[in-house]
Amino acid sequence: MPFLNITTNVPLDGVDTSSILSEATSSVASIIGKPEAYVMIVLKGSVPIAFGGTEQPAAYGELLSIGVLTLVRTRNLVLQLLQFWKPSCRCPSHGSS
Repeated sequence: MPFLNITTNVPLDGVDTSSILSEATSSVASIIGKPEAYVMIVLKGSVPIAFGGTEQPAAYGELLSIGVLTLVRTRNLVLQLLQFWKPSCRCPSHGSS
């Protein structure tokens, strides 16, 4: 079961989390090649996070999946997730790889 855990220090009040969860599910399923029914997404906001010595808006994503995460797939997934995530959380994209 692919599992994507997204944590951010940005409050999610007023953010369309259903849309983020739906798009993340679709992206993970498409790139990994698993049915959406097997994908789990967890989204947590307002979590204290410091990145680079600052507490500016930041997010951390962790993807777990058995046997299908290649470097190319992981990079494609990060790029696809950033397309809808950045406008929602107001996080800069530095540090993503």
